[in-house]
Amino acid sequence: MVSYSVLILGTSRSGKTTRLVEHFCSWLQNENHALESFYTKKPRAREGNHQPKPLYLPKVEPGVLVLAANDENRRELGDKIVTTTLGKYPVRAKTTLGFFQDEVILFWPLLIQLLNLKAQFPVRLRPETEQELATKLWRSQLDEEILRRAGVNEYRLVRRILDLLQLAAYSNTPCEDIAQILQRGLQENAIDLEPEFLASLLLNWRNWCLERGLLTYGIITELYSQYLLNDRHYQHHLTQRYQAILADDIDDYPAVARELFDLLLDQGAVGAFSYNLDGAVRLGLGADPKYLQGLANCCQVESLAEPPMESLAPRLATPMVEIVTEPMLMLSLPETETVQSIQTTSRAQLLRQTAEVIAHAIKSGQVEADQVAIIAPGLDAIARYTLVEILVKQNILVESLNDQRPLISSPVIRALLTILALVYPGLGRLVDRDAVAEMLVVLSRKQQTPDISSEPSNQHTLPNTDIDPVRAGLIADYCFVPHPDHPNLLPVTAFERWDRIGYAASNAYTEILEWLEKQRSQQELRLIPSPISLLDRAIQRFLWNGSNLPYDQLAALRELLETAQHYWEIDTRLRQTSPKQVGTEINTTIAEFIQLLRRGTITANPYPLRPIGPAKKTVTLATIFQYRSNRRFHRWHFWLDAGSPLWAKGGAATLFGAPFFLQDRLGEPWTAEDEKLAEEERLRRILVDLLSRVSEKVYLCHSDLAVNGQEQLGPLLPLVHACVPFANLDAMSL
Repeated sequence: MVSYSVLILGTSRSGKTTRLVEHFCSWLQNENHALESFYTKKPRAREGNHQPKPLYLPKVEPGVLVLAANDENRRELGDKIVTTTLGKYPVRAKTTLGFFQDEVILFWPLLIQLLNLKAQFPVRLRPETEQELATKLWRSQLDEEILRRAGVNEYRLVRRILDLLQLAAYSNTPCEDIAQILQRGLQENAIDLEPEFLASLLLNWRNWCLERGLLTYGIITELYSQYLLNDRHYQHHLTQRYQAILADDIDDYPAVARELFDLLLDQGAVGAFSYNLDGAVRLGLGADPKYLQGLANCCQVESLAEPPMESLAPRLATPMVEIVTEPMLMLSLPETETVQSIQTTSRAQLLRQTAEVIAHAIKSGQVEADQVAIIAPGLDAIARYTLVEILVKQNILVESLNDQRPLISSPVIRALLTILALVYPGLGRLVDRDAVAEMLVVLSRKQQTPDISSEPSNQHTLPNTDIDPVRAGLIADYCFVPHPDHPNLLPVTAFERWDRIGYAASNAYTEILEWLEKQRSQQELRLIPSPISLLDRAIQRFLWNGSNLPYDQLAALRELLETAQHYWEIDTRLRQTSPKQVGTEINTTIAEFIQLLRRGTITANPYPLRPIGPAKKTVTLATIFQYRSNRRFHRWHFWLDAGSPLWAKGGAATLFGAPFFLQDRLGEPWTAEDEKLAEEERLRRILVDLLSRVSEKVYLCHSDLAVNGQEQLGPLLPLVHACVPFANLDAMSL
């Protein structure tokens, strides 16, 4: 039995997670005690003695806290533990934020006493709802002058301010101290707003939410770190429940996680932690890898060997980093055939040529589709569409990793929102002829049971419907009657040449019309409990209808219902706690909900994210952040836009003000020199990490001109020039 805590240091794919699970299994292996406690009941010594003598307590079931960096890794870690232990020991893996949320809700009565809150069950706010409510609360204070000084629009400014609360909570900084940190940190920053003003907005927002029992990610983390974790009653319950802790990839954990680990270890619990030396994927999103690495002071450090020789990192990581960091030395790569470049003048040519190289390699049997990954610093809609379109035409499926498309981009979702506008009064300004025509096409789909064994068809193919787009347009032109309060659809006979519509389309339209009339009458009689019920009725009647929906449509519908349920739950809470909200008509709430979706702030990512069934052979398409976060591995890599300056930038993976809340530089200004050093270190980590996740070939895909026509002079350009250009595709038979 392992009776001491250990910190496992290693690079990507060096076996850290496997070693972590081995430690867990070794804790369970004892012939005399089937389930022994790992709890020593003795405080650990921070210095010197790292092996406290355990106190065996047979017949006491041990509690093990298992944490992972993100939800995907959490599922994989849980599955790995269950598989290794043959399911004999149940585990419940959580992300750090998921654990904080569970604890705050579980100990909410204690928080009510500590903070003197109103006794009501807490409701968690989604980020998009948080954004909307905060904007309403602050709108009177965020005038045009404030927005001009901030240099951003209202949406982005509100998001930045809310992110500051989350970053402060992650760093275990009280909300009241945010102004002090910003006062020092913003000295050399471009934003021209007083720190006291930003901090006052956050304090008002936090108090407003707590009065109504609303919880955001930032408030949840603050409640846990500032109140629960410092309460002796909670500490007693925590240490009694968990006598051991496993945490994977702690380089992606916030600083407050270190406070949790220290508390458990100080009370004698044993722990096993893994740390990726080339990780720090979430640095800039609240992670504090340096502070978490400090666990080495109170744990035995176990260093793993370099990544397996099957990856390219042992041979290419050092020379590639040297070429990028010392371009003036004119260094060359040791393996010319392993790293090649695809170079074009325009980006359109680059996308097409990259897709053709991949298609040729797969068709010729050089590599399987599931062994290829396309990785880019940022993927715009044009790039995604072009790559998917070319490869799908070659019968090669593409998986967009965590492709968070707005719900409103789905025709099915737009059709359901049009139904809401037609059934409930006062929403006529939210519907037009085009929306009605699209709704008729979507709702008239023919009932069919697809062959689940066949490959999915091209997502751009029109569904088999009774009302095609042309007939739907004619019906909308002649039968739709716009009205601000009561938009209406007339019978098909209102169109003089309704015989042109055809029998099948006329019948389908009549059924839709009759169903809408029935829903209107029931709504007037208050027989529809909520808009969620209407959405569910429409899905059951027109979309589901006994057939199997494609996974992407099913995911979008599930997310719509989850979002609607959440939105009306929040609306109900606000009506209970805000007198001004009581008199608000339901059509006003529906209008706000439709407008929220139309702004594109909600994406289709319901739980679970993975479809059930055997995995199909698909080419992976991902951004750098998505690929590294999911810990993927492939034989071939295609690094898209290799000349882009975004390779060294944090981009969307960096929150405003994130450097101010790192423990080793709390509140210190972020200078241009700091930014330069951070970009160099980020680029080094990206190169080493990606090379650890590829085994055979890397293609650097570079176009001289970016999408906007500007010349690309990114940090990887010396690497593009140092490798061998790929053979001309004209010689290939594609």
